[in-house]
Amino acid sequence: MGEFFGTDGIRGVAGKYPLDTITIERIGYALAKELTLRLDRTAQIIIGRDTRESGEWIEAAITRGIYTAQSKAQSAGIITTPGVAYLTRMLGADAGIVISASHNHYRDNGLKVFSPSGQKLDDATEQAIERDLIADASSFPPITQTKVELDPTFKEKYLAFLRDEIGQGLNLREMKVALDCANGASSQLAPRLFAALGAELVVINADPNGRNINLDCGSLHPEKLQEAVIQTKSDLGLAFDGDADRLLMVDEHGQMVDGDQTLFIMADYLSARGKLSANKVVATVMSNLGLEVSLAERGIKLVRASVGDKYVLDELLKSGGNIGGEQSGHIIFPEISLAGDGMITALEVLRVLVESKRTISDLAGGFKRYPQVTINVNVSSKPPLDSMPAIREAIAVLEQEMDGKGRLLVRYSGTENKARVMVEGQDEATIHRQAGEIARILEEQIG
Repeated sequence: MGEFFGTDGIRGVAGKYPLDTITIERIGYALAKELTLRLDRTAQIIIGRDTRESGEWIEAAITRGIYTAQSKAQSAGIITTPGVAYLTRMLGADAGIVISASHNHYRDNGLKVFSPSGQKLDDATEQAIERDLIADASSFPPITQTKVELDPTFKEKYLAFLRDEIGQGLNLREMKVALDCANGASSQLAPRLFAALGAELVVINADPNGRNINLDCGSLHPEKLQEAVIQTKSDLGLAFDGDADRLLMVDEHGQMVDGDQTLFIMADYLSARGKLSANKVVATVMSNLGLEVSLAERGIKLVRASVGDKYVLDELLKSGGNIGGEQSGHIIFPEISLAGDGMITALEVLRVLVESKRTISDLAGGFKRYPQVTINVNVSSKPPLDSMPAIREAIAVLEQEMDGKGRLLVRYSGTENKARVMVEGQDEATIHRQAGEIARILEEQIG
C-alpha cells in the first residue's frame, strides 16, 4: 500500500487531503494521463457514486482532471460499486471510477478504480499515479473547466443485466423479501430488481438524504431489518451496505446470516450439483473456523487469502475457484463478475431457496460456528507488529496456550487507523479474555 491507495482505493474525510478538490483533480488527471500513455489514444472513463453529499463535487473535480488530460468521462450517476465494474467491462471503457467510502460514515468518501475486466486497478498503475501525485505541483497543467456528462441509460443497462441475465428464470412470486438499502446506492435499484422478479417487498432505509448513508442501518446495523423480518413474517431479509458490494442476510426467525454462512450455503449447493470448481472455496483469514470444519465435512477445501476482496479475487483467479468471499458479506462469483456484488449474491441465494424449497435457516443449519470475538483498537501508527517485542511475545504466549484448538489473528485495518484482534476457540469466556489481553497491550504500545 502506498501513500494514497489502501486495500480498497483511496479513502478519507471528504474535503480533506487527499480528498480535497485540488488533489482529486490531480488524481483524475494522473489516471487519465497514465491510461493515455499506455493506450496511445484518448482514454474513456465511466464514473459512478453513492449517495453521500460530497459525491457530486468530488465527481465534478475528478471529471475536470480527466478532461484536462484530454480524456473523456461519462457518469452513471448514483449506482452501486459493482454496477460501475459491470459497465466498465460491458461498455469497453478503459477504466471505471467509483466515488464511495462503502460502509463508512457519510463524512468519509473514497475513490476506487476498476480496470476494463472489472477488476480493481493494478498495483503498477496505482504506483504510477502516486508518483505523479507526489511530484512538484508545477508538473500539473491548469485545470480545464467542464461539466459532468450524465448518461441515464447506464443505470438501466446494469439493472437489465441483473434482472434478465443473473435473474433469468427466477420466479420470486412466492417470496416475501425485506430489503435494507442502507440509504445508499441500492436504494432505487434493489427494490426495482426484486419487484421485477415478482417478490413481495418490505423496504426500509431507501430514502437517502446525503447524510444518512449507513446511519444505524444496512449491513453494519441490521437490527431494524431483523425486527422488520419478524414483524412482517418475511421469508428473509437482505441488508446491503452503502455501495452495495456486500450483503448480509436475516433468516425467517430474525437471525443473522453472514458472509461465512452464505459461502457455506452456496458451496454446499454447487458441490451437490457438481458445479463447485476445483472443489474449493476461497475465504480470508477472518473467516470462522467453523466454515473450514463444515466444508471439510462435505469434502470441500477452504483456501484462506489476506483480508480484502482484492486478495480473494487474486486467489480465485490463480486457483480456478468459482466462489469466494469475506465474512463481512463480500461474495465473488468470478464467472459472473470480478467484483463483489450484493445484489448478485442475493439473486444466487434466492435461486437456491426457490429450487430447494427450503428456508434459509435450514440451508445454513449445517454450518457450526466457533465462538469468535473481534476487538478494534484505535492506533496512532502502524509499525510492523513483529517489530514490537511486547506484542510479539503476547501473541506467542497466547498461541502456545491455544495449542492448535483456536485461532488468533492480529492485523491492521487497510482503510482505518485501527488494529483488529480476532480470537476463535471453543469457549466464549476464554476467547474474550484472550482478545482483551492482546487489545490492552496494543493500546499501551501504539494506541
